[in-house]
Amino acid sequence: MGHLVALPILIPLTGAAVALLLRRWPRLQAGWALGVMLISLLASLWLLQQVWQKGAPVVLQLGGWPAPFGISLVGDLLAALMAVMSQLVLALGVVYALGSKDKVIGYPTFYTLFLTLAAGLTGAFLTGDLFNLFVFAELLVFSGAILTAISDDPYGAEAALKYYYISLMASAALLLAVGALYVAYGTLNLADLAARIAAHPDQPLLGVSMALLLVTFMIKSAIFPFHFWQPDFHAAATTPVSAMLSSVVVKLGVYGFLRMTTLLFVAQAPTLRGLLLGLGIVGVIYGGLGAIGTHNAKRMLAYSTLAQVGFILAAIGWGTPLALTAAVLFTFNHSLIKAAMLMLAGVVASRAPVKTASFEVVQGLGKAMPAAGGLFLLGGLALAGIPPTNGFISKLVLFQSGIAAARWQSLALLGVASILTLIYVTRAFMRIWWQPAAEGAKAKPAGDRLLAPALLLAGALLLGLWPGPLVTLAAAVSQWLSDPALYIAAVLGTP
Repeated sequence: MGHLVALPILIPLTGAAVALLLRRWPRLQAGWALGVMLISLLASLWLLQQVWQKGAPVVLQLGGWPAPFGISLVGDLLAALMAVMSQLVLALGVVYALGSKDKVIGYPTFYTLFLTLAAGLTGAFLTGDLFNLFVFAELLVFSGAILTAISDDPYGAEAALKYYYISLMASAALLLAVGALYVAYGTLNLADLAARIAAHPDQPLLGVSMALLLVTFMIKSAIFPFHFWQPDFHAAATTPVSAMLSSVVVKLGVYGFLRMTTLLFVAQAPTLRGLLLGLGIVGVIYGGLGAIGTHNAKRMLAYSTLAQVGFILAAIGWGTPLALTAAVLFTFNHSLIKAAMLMLAGVVASRAPVKTASFEVVQGLGKAMPAAGGLFLLGGLALAGIPPTNGFISKLVLFQSGIAAARWQSLALLGVASILTLIYVTRAFMRIWWQPAAEGAKAKPAGDRLLAPALLLAGALLLGLWPGPLVTLAAAVSQWLSDPALYIAAVLGTP
């Protein structure tokens, strides 16, 4: 079963090469990309089922070289769940692209780049080696930057350059951290590195490495103060791309913080958690206020991501088993909601006289799109944490964990800041679907299709009405993370 962990990476990577060969047949290429993502999603689900049923990770030592001498792929509960989450949203991103009116969708390498993005993100979750995390993250950055640069929006190239150069800072920080840790401990295998750091926590380069990794994952998740590239990026990127990067790609940073605090730097975790808690609270407040003050639906949702990731950071900062359950649950649920909301903003923009999500242009145009309005309202309720959506379940478990940990001050700040979500979502809904349109403004008769956001929000509603399985799985992930010795023993083969 060891090779099962490689399939969610190899399937989209191989599919990307074939998609490039099919560039002369656009319809065949698009159908191929969808088929590849669906098969890859099934492989990820199979991996998750095997890991959960087995109660132990699926580990593959590439080339037969034992860890830590070779490259390890590790599908533990956290990595497998993150792979399923990302590939589910990515598959529906392809569904949205199939129904999109954007010219960039017909670009010969659009689906090839989309599949390499999927391979890079999944590989970053499943690798058991810090250097290969750098490699997969670079594949992710290159794919995302090019997909943004070829956007129909005239500011696409500018947004892509911002994304690329800020990501280059993250890459440099990660590479320096890799070098520092290798000099200090002589290994880059995550399991072996965790064991050596626990045995020798007094190495002089350890603090530098922690700081560099912290900067890396802050940039990856667009966390304050490294958030400034994200609003411009989402306003300019084509909808299928912005929906993916704001929902699942930013979760690479969340994944990194979970590994840092529960595996690599367990002894230093209290300091890291205190910092993450502070950053989370600042992000929730700043992101909420930024979303209220912006003039564009996509920019609003970009600031919203800053706020929503802040809730996840606060849960990681509290650090209790229930708080980690809330962090994992919030991560999964937010991915579905945010992808759907950005897709709906793209649907509205596609029906505008001039394609844009600016409130000045789309005001009142929603009257011609009642179905999109119903979905946007449902997504807004989920984003604000209103029942019966999965967003409510996320907030409920999060606040329960804060109460159980007696973190009253931070809990009060998060509770008050949660009101901001309801304000900016209501404001956006009122402007697009309630207020009168500008004189002479009229919606185009056709635009992007609603199938993908409808499926995502159906999942959000289902997970709100029937949250048991996902909550149980998130609790199992939290329990697994609480004992890093299990991960180390599974990868290194020690008793």
